[in-house]
Amino acid sequence: MGRFFYSYKMDINSNQIGNYATRFIEVLLDYSPKLISAILILFVGLYAIRLINRIIRKVMIKRNLDPTLTKFLADILLWALRVLLFITFISKLGIETSSFVAILGAMGLAVGLSLQGSLSNFAGGMLIILFKPFKVGDTIEAQGVIATVLEIQIFVTKMLTGNNQTVFVPNGALSNGTIINYSMQGERRADLTFAVSYDSDIKKAKDILLDILNKNPKVLKMPAPEVFVKNLTTSSVEFAVRPWATNANYGAVFSETLENCKTALDEAGIAIQPFTLQK
Repeated sequence: MGRFFYSYKMDINSNQIGNYATRFIEVLLDYSPKLISAILILFVGLYAIRLINRIIRKVMIKRNLDPTLTKFLADILLWALRVLLFITFISKLGIETSSFVAILGAMGLAVGLSLQGSLSNFAGGMLIILFKPFKVGDTIEAQGVIATVLEIQIFVTKMLTGNNQTVFVPNGALSNGTIINYSMQGERRADLTFAVSYDSDIKKAKDILLDILNKNPKVLKMPAPEVFVKNLTTSSVEFAVRPWATNANYGAVFSETLENCKTALDEAGIAIQPFTLQK
């Protein structure tokens, strides 16, 4: 009796396994065209995406687009094409894509709400890249920082201050605030003020200050440097001293003008008055 039951059980298991195997082969044969076509679409699509990405990069480089903008647009296109390829791949496998797209939309909305600040910086980065208020290598003043731009990233701008400190400024605040670009025009004017006593010879003092500017080879001849009476205070006559220099020589011209004018006025016996607060 036991042997008979065991033999009957083995026959049932063998029949079930045979049925399962047959059913599996039938499903595999029915499904294999979809699977093969989906795999072909995946590999061909990946190759096509890489090819399209390379072509787009070359076209943007030939059009002399900003390198940061070129990389950003190419990356956006790359991921957009990958998402479309993935949706095509799973739809070819017979998976319903409408619910999948709805899930992606809900996830995108949730991520967008939680990253509002980052999206603001992202939008600011796009505005900076597109309208170019400054570029890499420019010296700018923004958000209380004066520094040289090292890199314009999507969310932040990386800058280097004069004392070698690296500063990261969010692009959202940067694009919405005032930006002073000291490098855009190529030339820059130093605005200095010297105050002398009322007992001084004004014409002599003016000639001395102007002579100092004309003798400095780093001071540009055009636009011509200027020296004129700026103000008459209760204790002094104020001269505006305005030399022009290239951006590279601006710092040197500023400091040399201060030093040379002070030395020349002292040698001429013209007293420089200390600045006092006006009430």
